[in-house]
Amino acid sequence: MADQAPLLASRRESPGPDHPNGGYAIRIANLQHYFGQGALRNQVLFDNNLEVAPGEIVIMTGPSGGGKTTLLTIIGTLRTVQEGTVEVLGHRLDGASPQELIAVRRKIGFIFQHHNLFASLTAFQNTRMALELFDFNAAEMKSRITEILTRLGLGHRIHYKPGALSGGQKQRVAIARGLVHGPQLILADEPTAALDEKSGREVVTLFQELARHRRATIVMVTHDNRILDVADRIITMVQGRIKSNVVVRESSLVCEFLLQCPVFTRLTPRTLTEVADQMVLEKYRPGDVIVRQGDPGDKFYVIRGGSVEVIVEDAGQRRTVATLNRGDFFGEAALLTGAPRNATVVAKEELEVYSLGKEQFQAVLRASASFEEEIRKALFERQ
Repeated sequence: MADQAPLLASRRESPGPDHPNGGYAIRIANLQHYFGQGALRNQVLFDNNLEVAPGEIVIMTGPSGGGKTTLLTIIGTLRTVQEGTVEVLGHRLDGASPQELIAVRRKIGFIFQHHNLFASLTAFQNTRMALELFDFNAAEMKSRITEILTRLGLGHRIHYKPGALSGGQKQRVAIARGLVHGPQLILADEPTAALDEKSGREVVTLFQELARHRRATIVMVTHDNRILDVADRIITMVQGRIKSNVVVRESSLVCEFLLQCPVFTRLTPRTLTEVADQMVLEKYRPGDVIVRQGDPGDKFYVIRGGSVEVIVEDAGQRRTVATLNRGDFFGEAALLTGAPRNATVVAKEELEVYSLGKEQFQAVLRASASFEEEIRKALFERQ
């Protein structure tokens, strides 16, 4: 018997059986995908890696044609895994049998930009179709359908056919159909595109409730900037590659931390957020070498926690010239001058640093005269 509780009734505090040991709802490694055959074969996904936890809301964004929908349909078992590994709700999709794929698909709720409702069926009947494959009795079906349609503002339109509904109302019926069976994973392609701001907010608030109370995992493709705030993580895809994978709450913490560092205080909020979104948290053990004297410069570092020793080697002699602590930064000299690293930096204790790659660092310099001024001032004071 399927879960008979109302759609949002029970809260699962611990991972369900599909997430052994609190594992990932989605795990993707080295995923490649192609369209066409022979001379017409065209690669559309390139070496993508992704891990999504149960209860996480992930928004995928980026230019049209970047591979977002293709990746979404592979996760949803609607396309075959060609190269790489894909694990969804504890099940490997690469090499899975048709029966195994059907079993996974039953745990997924699909919401597409084009609602594809049956014109001859009412909103109630269109939504009921999603429950036909499950062991719900008639009373349970009625309860679930009425609850979800009412929750989406369609309580007075339950028995209307699509021809009597507006575009936004049709989209909400499609959303109800994707959610009514209580899926563990919800895959949505532009779910709010046809909705006004109020209706779109109602939909994503419902997503948040499902994630919080039922630990449903939600992956959305969207260009709707009005709903980015609901995401736990934002993934940007460009030309078939995941270009950035930002944990939103961590990004906020990075902004707060960077504002404590003098060189960042004069950045505009927008530039600061863009910098924070691109910084990567790295961890080191005592004695680990973060940068080595003579190596080319490839990153800029800000210390989040712990301390480092800055060591200079000259004529065979090693001497410690500085100790840097939380809020201090290093690595800027080589990026500003193009010269090799002028010192070795070693972790004194357990260390956490935020790093910014060379290209991203130089892009910030180009975008913000105040940042370049502060960085060069700090470099001058160190010399």
